[in-house]
Amino acid sequence: MASQANRKPIMTLYSGTRDPYSHRTRIVLFEKDVDYQIVEVDLEKKPKELADLNPYGTVPTIVDRDLVLYESLLINEYLDERLPHPPLMPVDPVSRARARLMLNRFDRDWYRLLPNIESGDKKIANRARTYIRDGLTVISPIFKEQKFLLGDEFSLVDCSLAPILWRMPIYKIDLPRQAKPILEYAERVFARKSFQASLTEAEMEMRGLKPI
Repeated sequence: MASQANRKPIMTLYSGTRDPYSHRTRIVLFEKDVDYQIVEVDLEKKPKELADLNPYGTVPTIVDRDLVLYESLLINEYLDERLPHPPLMPVDPVSRARARLMLNRFDRDWYRLLPNIESGDKKIANRARTYIRDGLTVISPIFKEQKFLLGDEFSLVDCSLAPILWRMPIYKIDLPRQAKPILEYAERVFARKSFQASLTEAEMEMRGLKPI
C-alpha cells in the first residue's frame, strides 16, 4: 500500500512489480505526493477485476473515482494535469510538444525492445542491448550542459527514462566510458525521494538492495 492509514487514497493503481511501464507511473505518483492504493499484479496470474477494468488486461491501470485509464504515457499526462503541483511538463506548447516527442521516442526506440532482451534468443537480445546502449550514449552529452532531460527541472521525460536506466544491470547493458554524463544523471534521479519510494522489492533486488 502506498497510502497512509489516516488518509483515504483517492486512486487505485494496478501495477506490475517488475514492469517498467508501471514503474514510471509510480514515480509520477510519488512526485505528486498523492495517496493511492496499489494492487500488485502478477502478470502470469492477473486478477479478474483488472480484465473488468481494462479490456487489454495490461498494467499500469489506474482508477480515479469513475475514471479508468490504461497506457502509462496517458496515465502520466493525466496525473500531471489532475495534480498540477509540482508540474512535470513544460507550460508552453512548443516545449510540451518536444517533450512528447522524446516520450514517444523512448517508447518506440527503447521500451519496445525490452521484451527482446528477455526473449531468450541471444542474437535478438544482443541486438536490442546494442541499440539501446548506443541510443543512451548518443544522448549522454546533454547532461554535460543540464541537470535533467528538459533542463533544470525534473519532468515526465525523466520519469520515463529512469526505469530503463535502473534496469541496465539486469538487461546487461554496459555503457561506454564516454557515456559517463548519463550515468551521473542516473544517480541524481535515483537519489530523488520519489524514485526511492517508487521501488518495489523486486526492483530493489535488481540492484542488490534489501527492502527497508
